Amino acid sequence: MTNSLPRPPEHPRSLVYFGSPETAVPALLGLVDAGFEIPLVISMPDRRRSRRAAPTATPVKEVATQLGIPVSDDVADALSVDADCGVVVAYGQLIDKTVLAQLPMINLHFSLLPRWRGAAPVERAILAGDRATGVCVMGLEPELDTGPVYRRRETEIGEQTTAQELSEELAKLGAEELVAAIREGLKDPVPQIGTATTANKIHRSDLNLDWKLSAVELDRVVRVGGAWTTNESSLLKIHQTRVVSGEGEPGVLDHDLVGTSNDLLQLLVVQPEGKSRMDASAWINGAHLGIKARLGT
Repeated sequence: MTNSLPRPPEHPRSLVYFGSPETAVPALLGLVDAGFEIPLVISMPDRRRSRRAAPTATPVKEVATQLGIPVSDDVADALSVDADCGVVVAYGQLIDKTVLAQLPMINLHFSLLPRWRGAAPVERAILAGDRATGVCVMGLEPELDTGPVYRRRETEIGEQTTAQELSEELAKLGAEELVAAIREGLKDPVPQIGTATTANKIHRSDLNLDWKLSAVELDRVVRVGGAWTTNESSLLKIHQTRVVSGEGEPGVLDHDLVGTSNDLLQLLVVQPEGKSRMDASAWINGAHLGIKARLGT
């Protein structure tokens, strides 16, 4: 860890918890169940999920409130309580250096560091076709996900595993490893070794199905969640697919099979623009598509 930053005590008891999404809830609950004192939770500000909706709290804030734990969206408030250490789990932004300089920190990250440092490690692992990933409990540094590792645990990525399923598994495993690391003592962290890769945030353009890719690559995009294409300029969301051996022209739909650069992608669950999810066969039958309809146009 950077020499100028305070190092966590070996056995911290009082912890400020930084977290926001659903994947950060199991670790918070695990620490509470293990008997650690949480005097304050820092979570991202309430925000609107849609234009007309009222601002809603993050999942972590909702759970902390139910537990009677004070919650703030101001990182500087972490210095206002008597705590031994800060614990960061998918908080949503970098911690201010002023706070880092005064409060020792550890971080739970959902990858096998140094592979997939950054905002979307689960999604990037799936898109890259990784066969395994895991969790790391590490020291926090000003640079993104570069700290030394106290504890790590690996798990396989199944060929059909979705990003949501993998996130839920890693959240559970991470909670267990975080509690174990603190209980057993935060000592002798190991520097990260290997080639670092960056898990950039997933943008809508990343989820646009490019039918010039292989069926395997396209199926990975679908498994990440939010995959989409177009049908005669109308948006078509693709929620579930299957890779099928065969040949076809990229983007051309033959029944429920779409051609790609290698093999076919079978559509299983889709969502036409303005409608709910449905079986692909029901959409195809009701859409009266012409022979050899083309997607992505």
